[in-house]
Amino acid sequence: MRRLITGLTAILLLSFSTGCTTPGALNALTPTRGYDLAANIPYDTSRNLRLDIYSPQGVQNAPVVLFFYGGRWTSGTKDDYRFVGEALSSRGFIGVIADYRLYPQVRFPEFVDDGARAVAWLHSNARTYGGSPDKIFVMGHQSGAHIAAMLAIKEEYMSRAGGSRSWLRGMIGLAGAYDFLPITDPTLRDIFAPPEKYERSQPVLYAEGDNPPMLLMHGEDDDNTEIKNTRSLAAAVKKAGGPIETVIYPKMSHRMIIASLAKPIRGQTDVLGHVSEFVTRWSNTARGAERPSSDGQGVQGIPMPID
Repeated sequence: MRRLITGLTAILLLSFSTGCTTPGALNALTPTRGYDLAANIPYDTSRNLRLDIYSPQGVQNAPVVLFFYGGRWTSGTKDDYRFVGEALSSRGFIGVIADYRLYPQVRFPEFVDDGARAVAWLHSNARTYGGSPDKIFVMGHQSGAHIAAMLAIKEEYMSRAGGSRSWLRGMIGLAGAYDFLPITDPTLRDIFAPPEKYERSQPVLYAEGDNPPMLLMHGEDDDNTEIKNTRSLAAAVKKAGGPIETVIYPKMSHRMIIASLAKPIRGQTDVLGHVSEFVTRWSNTARGAERPSSDGQGVQGIPMPID
């Protein structure tokens, strides 16, 4: 039986890495027990936006990690990321997967505003699900990491949602899009139009050193979102004096950095370990005690073996 499971894992990994399956295929490897799931909870009824909450059983005052999926701002659904919610809950966190509006329904910055509304809702409702409103983290993959970064690095989004960026204890980005000028792809040009406003979409240009702690993770084998996005943002935040940590994987692809959160794949890499350590450490650090970190600068992650 174990060999059968291992074989199925290998097939799903190969299929996922080559783009033949969606992230939802990884849910086949995800336990359905060991956590409480509150599904399809409305966080913005006027826009019909919902989220799923994965809570460790019996937990109280736990850190809350709000995850935004990737999909180039044009595709994705929270239902495909049960494996992320389970992974976060397995470490004692409240894992939250939120839908947000996509292009062509909306353009920038509407999807970032949706993310801010999700944070505001969690700040008001986290205790109901065993979480702490004082320990909210935002996390994302690719375009979802862009949303998370904008929330962490620019105050106006949380302000428009009736909240404050000070509500965020940290931001985690997996293979994120933070520095992608010039914009040449026709779809992206329309998403971030008009051209004279393209710069407003770039997190790297807003680094002023007053951001909550950030953990940026990226693989050097990423052929979707260039690793220079992570390196540029990390350098800008560090220069501005903000708290920033990076983990670089020499042989990690764009898809594998998110797939490696799925069970039983997660034991082959340390992505979830770095996320867990970061959330735990900053949850236990007094507000106002944030300092630029040197420990996380330039850490080389353990890559997933490629046979």
